[in-house]
Amino acid sequence: MKMVVSSVRIFNSLKPPSASLTAYSTVHSRSPSSLDCNFCRLKGGFVSSSISGSCQLRAIVRDKGKRTEDHPLVGDSTDKVDENQVMEPERDFAGTSYVPVYVMLPLDVIDMKCELVDPEGLLDQLRILRSVNVDGVMVDCWWGIVEAHTSQLYNWSGYKRLFQIVRDLGLKLQVVMSFHECGGNIGDNVHIPLPQWIREIGESNPDIYFTDREGKRNPECLTWGIDKERVLKGRTAVEVYFDYMRSFRVEFDEFFVDGVISEIEVGLGPCGELRYPSYPAKHGWRYPGIGEFQCYDKYLMKSLSKAAEIRGHSFWARGPDNAGSYNSTPHETGFFRDGGDYDSYYGRFFLNWYSQVLVDHGDRVLALANLAFEGTCIAAKLSGIHWWYKTASHAAELTAGFYNPSNRDGYAPIAAMLKKHGVALNFTCVELRTLDQHEDFPEALADPEGLVWQVLNAAWDVSILVASENALPCYDREGYNKILENAKPRNDPDGRHLSAFTYLRLNPVLMETHNFAEFERFVTRMHGEAVPDLQSFPNEKPAKPEGKDGQVDA
Repeated sequence: MKMVVSSVRIFNSLKPPSASLTAYSTVHSRSPSSLDCNFCRLKGGFVSSSISGSCQLRAIVRDKGKRTEDHPLVGDSTDKVDENQVMEPERDFAGTSYVPVYVMLPLDVIDMKCELVDPEGLLDQLRILRSVNVDGVMVDCWWGIVEAHTSQLYNWSGYKRLFQIVRDLGLKLQVVMSFHECGGNIGDNVHIPLPQWIREIGESNPDIYFTDREGKRNPECLTWGIDKERVLKGRTAVEVYFDYMRSFRVEFDEFFVDGVISEIEVGLGPCGELRYPSYPAKHGWRYPGIGEFQCYDKYLMKSLSKAAEIRGHSFWARGPDNAGSYNSTPHETGFFRDGGDYDSYYGRFFLNWYSQVLVDHGDRVLALANLAFEGTCIAAKLSGIHWWYKTASHAAELTAGFYNPSNRDGYAPIAAMLKKHGVALNFTCVELRTLDQHEDFPEALADPEGLVWQVLNAAWDVSILVASENALPCYDREGYNKILENAKPRNDPDGRHLSAFTYLRLNPVLMETHNFAEFERFVTRMHGEAVPDLQSFPNEKPAKPEGKDGQVDA
């Protein structure tokens, strides 16, 4: 018999009897008008979701990272729950492997002067996260802030203060080396461009940026064509990245030594992901467009010409002329349609070159990251491009640099490159369900579940660690359950599981009463602990106990 449970009652049942530390945090969101419609990026696209206006959070928590006791709110948009809602059966994760949970900090936690914004408010929020046993937080170290004005002049001051707060609370840090632009798209409320001295170079030499077929430049990040070109005040792009990483390692040595920094994620492209910026909203892309190839700067075209000459077909030194535009569908194009030119001799040559440039970029930067951060866990992030996955060509993946049509595994070469450097894979969209995509965008022929399964297995097949994060804001039990299923696959004979999960992102909506109660419940289950309100499957056998390393205990 299925139980009918009030989420408010669930939350109240989790409250401990006493608390010794009171923390007050008032979280001010953006103006009400800007909150009426919150545009959330779907890996470059946008989904409109209604959220509440500013809210006041009062939290009473125990000292030393114990449970949250009370979260009464003013203006809570989600604390009215349907008393007659029927919960779906859930898998019992008690006794399963311990998967650490991190939370991404707000994009604007550090301002353009490299100063920590609202340290008292942040401290209160971090105490609340610690009270529900969150393991740590993730923060972007923005290139455009730290090395903003002068080449090789670094300002880490705000980050140092932030890291001290995190350390004092007993939390861990995942730190992202963010070599890309933040913002500039619809709905973005934070804009952090590339460093000013880089933009000045770009004014006289715009070919340092990725470029589409029409010649539109994208200043989100530097083209991989200048990885080995000395066009940045006498340095190559990879030398610039290495010097930045080395400066960080020296500046924050104490946080490495005492283990506060648990992982360094190295930005390798737009949004910090290893991909081409093939679907930029600023150029008019909208979901589920196939995107466009981004190889028309002079440096990548020179590389393509060289590859064509080596192959003996110099006339192949060009991009496809029948690949459509940003918002095309595969069947509208001669290149991506079933039986299209993507699978011709020229098409295979071009896609091999295009995807190899991506792998080579990751190879070069991660080799230097290992030098800078020797002995530290390093990760690289891949985006979950799940639209058009159920077509033969997988067009959206091809334009992003993932040569993954239905007759080829495009993620195995990337996994092999990561394995070479001992780098973990961080993958997105683990909360998305294929059925939901079919209901919302049936024309996109998306399959996020199939994509997640393929990428995770490509990584696990070469025995590298796999972590993940959600692609869109997630506050509901259904989304959390999907993450749990992907984090700890059922009946996996090798006991494989995610090495960590990072939640996107700390914000006022997460802190609302019902939402935070669901999040706390999710963290508990990710840690392999029991929850009192489990809606179990009939006749489900209890899970075998596992250790934190994912091995089943005897």
